[in-house]
Amino acid sequence: MNRALTLAEIAKGRTNPNPLVGAVVVKDGEIIAEGYHAKAGEPHAEIHALGAAGEKADGATLYVTLEPCCHWGRTPPCTDAIIKSGIASVYIAHLDPNPKVAGKGIQELETAGIKTTVGVCAEAAETLNEVYIKHITTGYPFVILKTAMSLDGKIATSTGESKWITSEVSREKVHELRDQVDAILVGIGTILSDDPALTTRLQDKKGKDPTRIVLDSHARTPLTARIINPDSLAEVIIAVTSQAPKEKIVQLEKRNAKVIVIPEKDGRVCFKTLMQNIGERGLTSVLVEGGGKVNESVLKSGVVDKVMCFIAPKFIGGRQSPGIIDGDGIKRLRDAHELERLTVTQLDNDLLIEGYITNKCLQG
Repeated sequence: MNRALTLAEIAKGRTNPNPLVGAVVVKDGEIIAEGYHAKAGEPHAEIHALGAAGEKADGATLYVTLEPCCHWGRTPPCTDAIIKSGIASVYIAHLDPNPKVAGKGIQELETAGIKTTVGVCAEAAETLNEVYIKHITTGYPFVILKTAMSLDGKIATSTGESKWITSEVSREKVHELRDQVDAILVGIGTILSDDPALTTRLQDKKGKDPTRIVLDSHARTPLTARIINPDSLAEVIIAVTSQAPKEKIVQLEKRNAKVIVIPEKDGRVCFKTLMQNIGERGLTSVLVEGGGKVNESVLKSGVVDKVMCFIAPKFIGGRQSPGIIDGDGIKRLRDAHELERLTVTQLDNDLLIEGYITNKCLQG
């Protein structure tokens, strides 16, 4: 199963909205075939593995990281292929939460006389598919809040200089994240101050540019902004409120930007509604790369699932130097945004702390 999980991860960022799945066929204690789901619309992991095994699959054992599908989608049901192959038993990491499957795949296999076992490496498999699970069960995208700061929590100097607080290794990691998510979200402040392209730039391969989303209540995005002018096929979505000038919306749309009008919450774009809209568009994951105002708002709204904090071993200081979270802050410690399931990774001299929000509550 560990090998199947490793195979599944190869396609990270390429299968959405489908899950990541790996499959291994074992006979007489030896791996005889393997496969993984490479892209939505293409054959599933089980089909690749069974095709490679051929007649040797008869009487063998199949290890798969997710319950095999039993319905027609873009491809035929995997359960049919498993039954026809002669597989004797199937080990499954975890059930597919998709209502079209949700135990029905196992039922079909067992009805056909195939022994099934569920729960092998379940936690690792569920973490691998956390994006898929969130989207298929709620309709919302999986939201990652990424920030980079100094040891004293600053994201820039008092003059606004922020390039570069963290190391080149950390920045490469961020581009790996962009390559894996469906969308990246920033505030209008970032567009006006940095004019980023928000593309993916990897050293050893061509990356996939995510959809670019800008929080821009009053449609202040310049028509010359790099996000709507680079040589990238990735979509640009500008989220505005009813306060945005209609003439500016028309101008932005002529530049091939998609402008969506979102209801207000405290005078700004309502994050909960925006995330619902994004999920309905089939975008299953969003990487938030905002400044202090965006970070404060997105945390307050309760849409964040995971936090990735890059910490550089340096002090910036100064009351005028911006921190990672703006606003008035909390008044009681019990209301603090806490993280669980923490991991710490060293990247050059930086530290990357990852964790999941514990006290989630969608407030809008």
